Amino acid sequence: MKSAPIRSIRLTAVSLACIGLSVAAVGGAVTTKQPLPPGFSTSLGGSKQDFDYLVGAWTTQQQRLKARAAGSSEWVEAPANRHCAMSYLGGQAIVEQSQLPNSEPAGLFLYTFNLTKQQWAIRWVNGKTGQLEPPYFGGFKGTHGEFYGDDDDDGRPIKVRIIWTKVDHDHARWEQAFSYDDRTWETNWISDFTRADPALICPKA
Repeated sequence: MKSAPIRSIRLTAVSLACIGLSVAAVGGAVTTKQPLPPGFSTSLGGSKQDFDYLVGAWTTQQQRLKARAAGSSEWVEAPANRHCAMSYLGGQAIVEQSQLPNSEPAGLFLYTFNLTKQQWAIRWVNGKTGQLEPPYFGGFKGTHGEFYGDDDDDGRPIKVRIIWTKVDHDHARWEQAFSYDDRTWETNWISDFTRADPALICPKA
């Protein structure tokens, strides 16, 4: 009489496994594996030299998707901001200030390298609110860099992908994509960087 319930439990576990569910080891709780958009990982790494190229001054040409999460394919021009990046802690931290075309500060990007994990974290400081946004983690393989993290879009939970492409010494591309369904990516912002003269771009001390 005691063997029948045991067989029943085992059959239940096998059936759950076949449809992609798992039975927790303690208490027999059932959990569903959370889907992730393609490529998403917060464990990607790189090297301390990944952002050496970014140090200096840049002008940008920017495009934003007109409407996010609406199936839109219409792009609009965004302000052609100017960027000035400086290195600290022997290259372990980089601060990149973004300025609007009228020279008003838009905000700061903070790049910090974790020596233990061999991984970069990118954070945005909003120039209007001073708020420090959640980090995105990753690094470069050759000229291609990928960074991922969790965030929200007007209160809606999203996953974020940032792609950096080093085109050549004087050009780079930054792309931002959101996933609202944990299955697909929607690129919503593209910024093409061109190296500039720091004497003209970088704020005076």
